[in-house]
Amino acid sequence: MRKCVITVVGKDTVGIIAKVCTYLAETKINILDISQTIVSGYFNMMMIVDTGASAKTYDEVITDLDKLGEEIGVAIKCQREEIFDMMHRI
Repeated sequence: MRKCVITVVGKDTVGIIAKVCTYLAETKINILDISQTIVSGYFNMMMIVDTGASAKTYDEVITDLDKLGEEIGVAIKCQREEIFDMMHRI
């Protein structure tokens, strides 16, 4: 299992969750945990995912999510779990 943390942040619009989750399903990335909220019109979602079965490399997924984020007007970031943990340990 290769876990990653994906965050999605931006102005709330229709279809953000659908588009991000559709990409993940098509890429065979499994969502292990998900949390989302909308505060004052701003959308925020955090997911823990398993990329172990994905046919795409980590770098390809990052590039694809960047492009998807631009298309739907949000910032999508993907970090490996171990890097995310180290960054937030300090």
